[in-house]
Amino acid sequence: MPNRDYHTHRQSYEMSALTDDFLSHNPLILFQSWMDDAFEKKVDEPTAMTLCTVDEDQKPHARIVLLKAFNEQGFIFYTHYASAKGNQLEANPQAALNFFWPQLERQVRVEGRITKISPEASDTYFQSRPIDSQLGAYISHQSQAVAHRDELEQRMAQAKLDFQGKPVPRPAHWGGYALSANYIEFWQGRPNRLHDRLSFKKDPDNNQAWLSQRLCP
Repeated sequence: MPNRDYHTHRQSYEMSALTDDFLSHNPLILFQSWMDDAFEKKVDEPTAMTLCTVDEDQKPHARIVLLKAFNEQGFIFYTHYASAKGNQLEANPQAALNFFWPQLERQVRVEGRITKISPEASDTYFQSRPIDSQLGAYISHQSQAVAHRDELEQRMAQAKLDFQGKPVPRPAHWGGYALSANYIEFWQGRPNRLHDRLSFKKDPDNNQAWLSQRLCP
């Protein structure tokens, strides 16, 4: 079995800071600002986020998905509704997201409830995808076992023949989810591991307001 120690790896984070003034910010606007920074600084895959779900046996699962929109509905991504994550979200719609931008020494944690977006919104996004991506969603039984790679290639080849010159309909099993945040935490790396952590939690007495505080690193 492999046996490695990584305790000697050290990196000092010194790029930026989160002052107490940020505690008065709207966390949704602050998130948008940080995402804009990630794009401006050309961070690799700035919209990549870890999606954490919990199954009916209370076992956690995590994987990387891509944020495709951020609006009044929440944090939106697309996937196969009958996939492992889709089944887990059906059983337990509470989920968490994590964005990590190492080039900016930043991460954001988001927690909340996930719901499906409208079929019309899913249709619009599906039709905006490249044709091969549409076909990939059409032929993939996501998370199910497949005997070999050739089987997927054969399904794709057949789908290309079947839909040659025709629009590909969005499969009913594929569409979007939106996570409506009730907790957002911003982490900014600082020297000596005294990192900045600011948390924002929805006010239980006013769903439009946020309660903020600084956390120990």
